[in-house]
Amino acid sequence: MIIDRNLNPYIVYVEDSIQYALEKINKNSKRMVYCLSESGFLEGVVTDGDFRRWVVTVSNINLENKVSEIANKEYVCVEESLPNKDIENLFSSKILSIPLVDSSGRLVSIAWNGESGVRIGHHIIRDDKPAFIIAEIGNNHNGSLKIAKLLIDQADEAGVDCVKFQLRDMKSLYTEGGNAVSEDLGAEYTLDLLQRFQLSVGEMYEALNYARSKGLTALCTPWDVASLKKLVEYGVEGLKIASADLTNHELLRAAARAHLPMLVSTGMSTEKEIRESVEVLREEGASFVLLQCNSTYPAPMQDINLAYMDRLKEIAHVPVGYSGHERGYEVCIAAIARGAKVIEKHFTLDRSMEGNDHRVSLLPGELTAMVKAIRNVEQAIGSSKERQLTQGERLNREVLAKSLIASCTILKGTVITEEMLTVRSPGRGLQPSRAKELIGTKAYRDMQKGDLFYESDILGNCVSPRPYRFNRPWGIPVRYHDIQALTDGASPDFVEIHFSYRDLDLQPSDYFSEPENIGLVVHSPELFSGDHLMDLSSSDANYRDRSILELQRVVNRTRELKKYFLNTEKPLIIINAGGFSSDRFMPKEDREKLYERIGLALAEVDSDGVEIIPQTMPPFPWHFGGQRYHNLFMDPDEIVDFCVKYDMRVCLDTSHSKLACNYFGWSMRDFIRKIGPYSAHLHIVDACGYDDEGLQIGEGDIDFKALGEDLQQWSPNVSFIPEIWQGHKNTGEGFWVALDRLESSFSESH
Repeated sequence: MIIDRNLNPYIVYVEDSIQYALEKINKNSKRMVYCLSESGFLEGVVTDGDFRRWVVTVSNINLENKVSEIANKEYVCVEESLPNKDIENLFSSKILSIPLVDSSGRLVSIAWNGESGVRIGHHIIRDDKPAFIIAEIGNNHNGSLKIAKLLIDQADEAGVDCVKFQLRDMKSLYTEGGNAVSEDLGAEYTLDLLQRFQLSVGEMYEALNYARSKGLTALCTPWDVASLKKLVEYGVEGLKIASADLTNHELLRAAARAHLPMLVSTGMSTEKEIRESVEVLREEGASFVLLQCNSTYPAPMQDINLAYMDRLKEIAHVPVGYSGHERGYEVCIAAIARGAKVIEKHFTLDRSMEGNDHRVSLLPGELTAMVKAIRNVEQAIGSSKERQLTQGERLNREVLAKSLIASCTILKGTVITEEMLTVRSPGRGLQPSRAKELIGTKAYRDMQKGDLFYESDILGNCVSPRPYRFNRPWGIPVRYHDIQALTDGASPDFVEIHFSYRDLDLQPSDYFSEPENIGLVVHSPELFSGDHLMDLSSSDANYRDRSILELQRVVNRTRELKKYFLNTEKPLIIINAGGFSSDRFMPKEDREKLYERIGLALAEVDSDGVEIIPQTMPPFPWHFGGQRYHNLFMDPDEIVDFCVKYDMRVCLDTSHSKLACNYFGWSMRDFIRKIGPYSAHLHIVDACGYDDEGLQIGEGDIDFKALGEDLQQWSPNVSFIPEIWQGHKNTGEGFWVALDRLESSFSESH
């Protein structure tokens, strides 16, 4: 069970429309929302099923009606003060979530069943999620709210998930109210610092609010029950229990009874004490993470013992993490590689400031480097599943590997022998290791010397083009050199010519003689001579001017081609407009500037007689030179704003957009609903994960039946191509397979 206090994705108000409720249901993974009064009182629940039941019972469907009309009033609801174990007993196969209310009936949190891990704010801590990275500010603000806010700003810029503070009630925590004079020298020094460097409760609240305004999770360590009560009253999203309080069972029980997720450090404790405290937390039904920690400042490397995280996981069967007090951040990276799902590291603006923690804290630049290194290592860890080729490997295999090639003319029906085979680059065909499978089979087609063998030459099941029936115009991607071969056996409504920068220097008259009754779409190169990647958003004026010049060449060539394609009055030109970065994604305010530069750049292009359409993009596009971060034409709301502002349309690439939806957690259906009306053309192709694009239909994450329905509603009659990566091989075999598979979802009768 996870208790979730992040209510925004799951609530609507009684005065909201049914349409708005459906939008929220589509956006959250639970497919449900709770309906509240304006004062926050729980009034009902709305699920997909509730909406469907309402639809079949009314004759006039009006999505602008109030959501209260369809809210289900029959639901299980309990007060949040009920012990966790009693809440868990209420779950069943039909009850997967329970709203928790305060004594007045106001919704304060939601208990979700069937989820593993620990939820803190927007984050779930478990093995299949990225590590939760905490910048431990503690008392490094030295009692200054201004410094606390500067630390929050720097932590946010570094890319952490969370900032954490400490709160003490000196009167209740220390004997004699923390009178330092009567203590030993070490304690006197520490107590003096604590007395001088505390934030007041009001200042702490302001610091936590400021962190939340930045989108960060804000946590705090209570050092006593009085401070715990103050944090609960504030509404903190979770609690950190310091190593010094692991054996303070009174504080542990009070924290657990607050129904807040807990991060519990295990420094300065024996294993017996750890086991006893875990038992206390278990008795209270707490949701917690154990952190391996050595409470020495700084901790010697030989004393850190990262391997003990494995033992902690065995003891408690909960996620584990690492709270570090050593100098540097190498140990944090190693902890990630060993399975830590939480990293906590002290952070300061200046290590020379007064106070113990500053000397073992990271500076802003170091914190940024640590976060980046952690995220890189997490990606590199991967999984132990069966090995698959990555997108980058597939690209290089095409260029660097070798293929089985016919060493002589082979007539259809001839039994293939070893002497008929040779091995040459490129690696677009059957790998040399498959030779034994090929030898002894009969050639299913006539082959010339130098032709590549493919999988279908072993299986004998090459797919050929046939008449297709779709509910929209369809075409295939071609190059100058293969346009005739690919269109001879098919009857596409149009072709989409993919230019390389060298193609722009070729004369169309060398490839086309007479006009034909077929349409034309053009895909602009993204790479030009001198390794110039088109970027109409570049801050470098000279670079941007070169991109504009190259795009003008594409437009000019397209206008020349138009006379050979009688079925197109105004050819579409698809572009990758730019907006990529090498190291990280850009913030929204920077993206707005890039969109504006693209709009201004396109205004400089003479586009008379053509329509330029930017392509929707994936988060991690592959360019020559490696993978990059993309920033533009991913977010559906930003795309719509761009189209409206500049009166433009886009090419919706389903593979690119599915990867973006996967990475950012968006609904693909919601994406299509928003972008569909602004789509002039479609690239239909599958995708998997965050960066595996161009996959054959049905071999990735896209539900093509649902996609066909959504496109029919939001983009009717819009043209498409199956842009399968390397689909042109073996005379377009990949395209014909894709069209076969798409026909059921995109057919005229659909």
